[in-house]
Amino acid sequence: MNCLPVIVSFAAVLFSVPFWIKRAKKYGFEEKDVHKKDAKAVGLGGLLVVFGFVAGILSYVAIDLFYLKNHPDLSIIFAVVSSILIALIIGLVDDLLGWKIGLRKYQKILLVFLIALPIMAINAGISTITLPLIGKMNIFFLYPLIAVPLGISGAANGFNIVGGYNGLEAGMGIIILMSQGIITFAIRQTTASTIAFCMAAALAAFLIYNRYPAKIFPGDSMTYAVGALIAIVAIVGNIEKFSIMLFIPYIIEGVLKLRGKLQKESFAKLLPDGSLAEPYKKYYGLEHVAITIARKIKKKCYERDVVGLLWAFQAVIAVIVLANFLWLR
Repeated sequence: MNCLPVIVSFAAVLFSVPFWIKRAKKYGFEEKDVHKKDAKAVGLGGLLVVFGFVAGILSYVAIDLFYLKNHPDLSIIFAVVSSILIALIIGLVDDLLGWKIGLRKYQKILLVFLIALPIMAINAGISTITLPLIGKMNIFFLYPLIAVPLGISGAANGFNIVGGYNGLEAGMGIIILMSQGIITFAIRQTTASTIAFCMAAALAAFLIYNRYPAKIFPGDSMTYAVGALIAIVAIVGNIEKFSIMLFIPYIIEGVLKLRGKLQKESFAKLLPDGSLAEPYKKYYGLEHVAITIARKIKKKCYERDVVGLLWAFQAVIAVIVLANFLWLR
């Protein structure tokens, strides 16, 4: 595997974020950091993550065509880029309108289906699926028409609901995409592994500025793009089963959010001493569960505790998935 596209993705984000932060602050484009007193950071970080990802993928195409003289599947690559750019546009619209007065929840859900159109158009993936108790079954045209859009829109919306804490979204994305990249690399799905590693590299560079205390926020423009890409890697690399397992924390989060009729937020209650407390009597997100665990262990919970616990949970899931993959090989 050529590592240069991964390096390009990392470098593009690493060097573009400081410029964006400086310009955004100059024009007062900052948002309040809800888990700190009087703290702010600039927004629309997803724009730079997608920029870095696209730069890496295009360098991959250029190297393969002009230097290695290979013939990469351009239809898949440009369909992926098109889908991620659609996700970026939808996220930017919501970010620019404001997360409080932006798109309504049903509008977001419907718009996110558009992200799947390029992948549906090229009929990516394999229509044979494995179902519990039934086994392998070919669903033919139902795969691109139903399974693909449901998978991509579900992942995009799902990845968007776990967040609101410095570095949380980027760190979770890195763990999932690195796991997908390792699996697809092992089964020689080069295009899928390159896509996964390039986005993971872009997120790693972004995390340098997004970790506690954050200087920049990701916004929906990043979460929609990363969530959609996780599903796309699963489809292109034919690793849907492992990807669903990696997405278990988000499935749990979705169930908890449905419990609150999608009206409860993941944010914590900020206490006078700067520590965090559960905002509700019941749990409406894994973030709230993490707060309770941290408070039981060390009496007080801070933002870094929530992020660390959720990263650890995602990492444990990833280790189990990778072990399962190696066992089945």
